[in-house]
Amino acid sequence: MTMMTPQPLDQQQEDEEMLVPHSDLVEGPQPLVEGPQPMEVAPADSAGTVENQANDEPQASRFTWTIENFSRLNMKKLYSDVFIVGGYKWRVLIFPKGNNVDYLSMYLDVADSATLPYGWSRYAQFSLAVVNQMNSKYTIKKDTQHQFNQRESDWGFTSFMPLSELYDPNKGYLVNDTCVVEADVAVRKVIDYWTYDSKKETGYVGLKNQGATCYMNSLLQTLYHIPYFRKAVYHMPTTENDNPTGSIPLALQSLFYKLQYHDTSVATKELTKSFGWDTYDSFMQHDVQELNRVLCEKLEDKMKGTVVEGTIQKLFEGHHMNYIECINVDFKSTRKESFYDLQLDVKGCKDVYASFDKYVEVERLEGDNKYHAEEHGLQDAKKGVLFIDFPPVLQLQLKRFEYDFMRDTMVKINDRYEFPLELDLDRDNGKYLSPDADRSVRNLYMLHSVLVHSGGVHGGHYYAFIRPTLSDQWYKFDDERVTKEDVKRALEEQYGGEEELPQTNPGYNNTPFKFTKYSNAYMLVYIRVSDKDKIICDVDEKDIAEHLRVRLKKEQEEKEDKRRYKAQAHLFTIIKVARDEDLREQIGKDIYFDLVDHDKVRNFRIQKQLPFNFFKEEVAKEFGIPVQFQRFWIWAKRQNHTYRPNRPLTPQEEVQTVGTLREVSNKAHNAELKLFLEVEFGLDLHPIPPPEKNKEDILLFFKLYDPEKEELRYVGRLFVKSSGKPIEILAKLNEMAGFAPDQEIELFEEIKFEPTVMCERLDKRASFRFSQLEDGDIVCFQKRLPHEPEDKIRFPDVPSFLEYVKNRQIVHFRALERPKEDEFCLELAKNHTYDDVVERVAQHLGLDDPSKIRLTPHNCYSQQPKPSPIKYRSVDHLADMLVHYNQISDILYYEVLDIPLPELQCLKTLKVAFHHATKDEAVILNIRLPKQSTVGDVLNEIKTKVELSHPNAELRLLEVFYHKIYKIFPVHEKIENINDQYWTLRAEEIPEEEKNLGPNDRLIHVYHLTKETAQNQVQIQNFGDPFFLVIHEGETLADVKVRIQKKLQVPDEEFSKWKFAFLSLGRPEYLEDSDVVSSRFQRRDVYGAWEQYLGLEHSDTTPKRAYAANQNRHTFEKPVKIYN
Repeated sequence: MTMMTPQPLDQQQEDEEMLVPHSDLVEGPQPLVEGPQPMEVAPADSAGTVENQANDEPQASRFTWTIENFSRLNMKKLYSDVFIVGGYKWRVLIFPKGNNVDYLSMYLDVADSATLPYGWSRYAQFSLAVVNQMNSKYTIKKDTQHQFNQRESDWGFTSFMPLSELYDPNKGYLVNDTCVVEADVAVRKVIDYWTYDSKKETGYVGLKNQGATCYMNSLLQTLYHIPYFRKAVYHMPTTENDNPTGSIPLALQSLFYKLQYHDTSVATKELTKSFGWDTYDSFMQHDVQELNRVLCEKLEDKMKGTVVEGTIQKLFEGHHMNYIECINVDFKSTRKESFYDLQLDVKGCKDVYASFDKYVEVERLEGDNKYHAEEHGLQDAKKGVLFIDFPPVLQLQLKRFEYDFMRDTMVKINDRYEFPLELDLDRDNGKYLSPDADRSVRNLYMLHSVLVHSGGVHGGHYYAFIRPTLSDQWYKFDDERVTKEDVKRALEEQYGGEEELPQTNPGYNNTPFKFTKYSNAYMLVYIRVSDKDKIICDVDEKDIAEHLRVRLKKEQEEKEDKRRYKAQAHLFTIIKVARDEDLREQIGKDIYFDLVDHDKVRNFRIQKQLPFNFFKEEVAKEFGIPVQFQRFWIWAKRQNHTYRPNRPLTPQEEVQTVGTLREVSNKAHNAELKLFLEVEFGLDLHPIPPPEKNKEDILLFFKLYDPEKEELRYVGRLFVKSSGKPIEILAKLNEMAGFAPDQEIELFEEIKFEPTVMCERLDKRASFRFSQLEDGDIVCFQKRLPHEPEDKIRFPDVPSFLEYVKNRQIVHFRALERPKEDEFCLELAKNHTYDDVVERVAQHLGLDDPSKIRLTPHNCYSQQPKPSPIKYRSVDHLADMLVHYNQISDILYYEVLDIPLPELQCLKTLKVAFHHATKDEAVILNIRLPKQSTVGDVLNEIKTKVELSHPNAELRLLEVFYHKIYKIFPVHEKIENINDQYWTLRAEEIPEEEKNLGPNDRLIHVYHLTKETAQNQVQIQNFGDPFFLVIHEGETLADVKVRIQKKLQVPDEEFSKWKFAFLSLGRPEYLEDSDVVSSRFQRRDVYGAWEQYLGLEHSDTTPKRAYAANQNRHTFEKPVKIYN
């Protein structure tokens, strides 16, 4: 964003600009951005990624809106007249009194969004400005870019400029109560991607985006288009028994094969699963360079011991030499290091050559920064890096993301940075090469691919420009879409910097529009000209293992069958047929309640227009049951959520078509028909015609329960008369169960099981009608138990057993200090109380007092313990302990406490590091006191546990964070709210000199630090133990140093290397021995002044790698991990 205004306040406001679509109520935290960047969205919206659909030069225009009587406007929002740019209608929307903020809010709006067709989208770069009518150089102007669509038909700035500035008549933004707003809009035409066919247009296909995997897609396309690499991947040994989701080589082979031979975009799910990633990882945007490095290391490891061992090194590995050479004595230290990619500075460099110049720049080690050269002692020296050899494929990572120390955040560097089509690293007589380099190798490279990041530091979109054969034809690989591009789009337009767009409408003000380009190159891949033919080689089917070809062709055919199956689904009905055999198979094993799981029965896929009798013939073929012996029942869902056979199909229904019958049976209109097949067998076990059924006949299903074995099974079904009584069928039930004819049995009706189990005893002497039994009802029966059974039976009757089955829960218990490993499992019940659960755990652990068990629930998303344990009796049942949002866990963490939990909950435990006045080692103490205690009580408790320098020593408690002191706790402060999770609590003796401060003495903070000045960037790193120091008025640094050396007991040789600086807000101001220290520190509440301190800078002269491994990583990202 550009913003021309002299006031510092506005500069600060620019840094904190919020860029959002307007809404009448903008609530809550919105992302602070250094430049506008919508987060990357799922693939459906990726048509909207910035500037990537443009296929011609933009059209641009300026609209000026003069608003009179501005301060008297009393509406919440105001629209400008409509203006047309690029054939589209636009207008400006303002909130004169702010959109719920104390700033003018201003947006660009699509004027006709309400009437545009479904799926419309248009891309524009634009700036909005409030003109300063007194002095145009103070005009406030902000620019951005956006893909407008139905969901986001306006875009702009909620906090454009403070209302106090706008309405101040002396500032020049309102003159004669008139405000002048300017909108510069540039529109690019968008390709219609609904009908676009990448393979047909370019010969290549894209990769599907899993949520935020465009960074990975751009890298995979780049690697795929290095044919030597692809061939090596194909030659990695895999077998037909491997599973792609568990084998990275096979998943990558499969992905590359599909990119080479398929006609549509390819999914990456198999590959990410082979990485061990879950869906959460796929929605995390990571760093391309880090993924590249981790993936290559993984492949290198998997290639060991195979025919392609060493391929990664051959392609990508180069070597450089770190050296330190003394100037005045003959001493040189060198270290050879390998690299797979190089990180190049963008900031302060105009092009790749300038970055290489900077890379090999010589650093002088002199003065306080001398090099310790073994027997020669401290010496002036030169330190630098030179290249021994470059790899055939040179990967350059451009440092577009850097840490801004002043703003304490990562920022994106959008500066212009040029890179050539042809890169000559032998230039200037081989100035980048070390003396050991082989000068016969010609280090001339051709640009192969450009990976682009579009957006800002907190997200955005990645895509790649690649020329696969190093011809003049470039292609853009943007997730699923591949388009042909010219060299200008691949190179110049990815340099970054600002873009100038000339106006198309002539007028008095014809200055060109300037826009910051948020899309720019982020990684470059060059191929050495002399290795070109070897690397850009032919890769064809003979390079692909036979088993892989067969597997992938079969996969493709199955996919095609599935597609056809789906396409024809509306013509078919799926009929699910349950039989007695299914009930026998499932009840007591897979299910206990109701009768059958319909997903596990035989399915028939029948065309809807066919008569039902055709289906019966299919059933006859499948099950060997002649058509005349089949009777089908329709299932019905009852109001109590059970699902039972309801009635037999009528002869009239059986002559209808399958489709009509499905409509009748199923109001949900899904393409399924569920039936129960009733078949009767004669004495010879051959099927016989089903019995006549009238209204008096009821079909009942019977389950048998064995209390001793705790088993439930299906034993069959019977027709009974509704006027009949259970007592009349007891002999038949005994026969079905294999009992003696006179065995006494008890009967229960299984009524429902959701949300609770209902199972009631049946009166054997009451009629079935009186007991309200009907078709499809379930009767469970069991032997009558003696009043005093010999062995203890856990569940003596059917209701208690079904209650147990409904509520049983296997819980995996883990010790809280080892949260990854299951320690033991217990079978519990969901309705167990808190006391039941801890009692069972204590019993398992052999602990007498269950109240010493503390449990912590499981977070299903992070797979970690939740931060807060379960309070004593704070939950009613086990089910409440296991629930996490809409998921149910089966894991609990336990601790064994040294005192009962109810007692502990009344106490506060603080972890305190005690620093002795003279001893180096800190002692870690766990102080446990009642929550109402004060800091004074904590200090008194500490005194009883540690050795003091003298009996009357006074203590204080400090809050330390990242090696800085943030607070001295007042002795009367209650300890209940002190947090020792994130801060370190430190207790120490108060030195005598601090107790008697004179009126002009200062108590200042003193911190240890190191300073990194590599890559044109100052980074201050605090370390060690911070401390307070009294400084007296007029005291010089030389005096202070004597006291610091004595306090810290540092040897002279070491102390002489330290530098001393006054730091304010992270900026060091170095002090001389003669400087008066107290004059630097302002009079203020020194205890809150941790940003002003005396810094003890420790020199660090050990030779380092020229560039840190993860220099480019965003601070907010999780590291990339490939687990398999």
